[in-house]
Amino acid sequence: MIGIIRRITPAILFLIVLFSPLLGVDNSAKPLFGIVIHGGAGAITPDSMTKEEEAAYRHKLEEALNAGYAILEQGGNALDAVTAAVTVMEESPLFNAGKGAVFTAEGVNELDSSIMDGRTLGAGAVTGVTTVKSPIALARAVMEKSDHVFLSGPGAESFAGEQGLEIVPRSYFFTEKRWQQLQKIREKKNLSPLSRSGTVGAAALDRQGNLAAGTSTGGMTFKRFGRIGDSPIIGAGTYANNQSCAISATGHGEYFIRLSVAHEIHALMTYRAMSLKEAADDVIHRQLTALGGTGGVVAIDRHGNIAMPFNTSGMFRGYRLNARTPVISMFKDN
Repeated sequence: MIGIIRRITPAILFLIVLFSPLLGVDNSAKPLFGIVIHGGAGAITPDSMTKEEEAAYRHKLEEALNAGYAILEQGGNALDAVTAAVTVMEESPLFNAGKGAVFTAEGVNELDSSIMDGRTLGAGAVTGVTTVKSPIALARAVMEKSDHVFLSGPGAESFAGEQGLEIVPRSYFFTEKRWQQLQKIREKKNLSPLSRSGTVGAAALDRQGNLAAGTSTGGMTFKRFGRIGDSPIIGAGTYANNQSCAISATGHGEYFIRLSVAHEIHALMTYRAMSLKEAADDVIHRQLTALGGTGGVVAIDRHGNIAMPFNTSGMFRGYRLNARTPVISMFKDN
């Protein structure tokens, strides 16, 4: 009998593989690594930009996505992938981070960033820097080269100089588009919903099963009194834990801080056994919306599942999982 079974087993296995699509069995390998990114959430609709602008955003998002993915594909770690993806967007004037950062009420570009390692729970963050070309690189340096987690203003910039990070004149961050946004808000004496869009971030899972997340922003147009949003706050705008997921957030930071949005998603997965999608949807579509906050998150869990919920009209976003083509989306109906 055993001999018969051994002889027919290959045939049976062949038939199972052959007809499994008809039986509803998925033979595709689960993603072993991947990356998800965002470029901000807000009033992003097809009629809010020209076809040329839409193409420019798609191109830059794909460039950032592929920069991080290439590292993962070659066996690199999630921290490097996140750093690479965010850096591409920091260097683009399209987003409210780095080169394209918005202006404060005083006409200054103040930059915030954070990063977290899901393997060690190490984290680094900076706020209020004005001359460091790559805030995400500085946040990572804080995590890896200091005994601290969060540095601010002149102290953070002094540390950046000690670490040999690139220092640029404040004029490097100037863009005419952001300057005109400031002038319009100064005239109206209030904030428009668009003034909070453009924060960038990424979350990644590497081949070794490690997660990481990072976020970078210029904050809110016309911000005053040294205001700090959620982006540089671990647990609010950024969180990563190998036991659950990695998250980067974008939106109205005051609400994300009050809900500890990024950590809350991790907590729902850990303590209530929710899936990534269930947890992310609950936090954004129920908790955040009920509180009156707007925005979204991008997230990836330890199994390679992706979640990108948002409650605005659009969110610049994209993901790429192993052996698959990149996916880029902007509007709610994508």
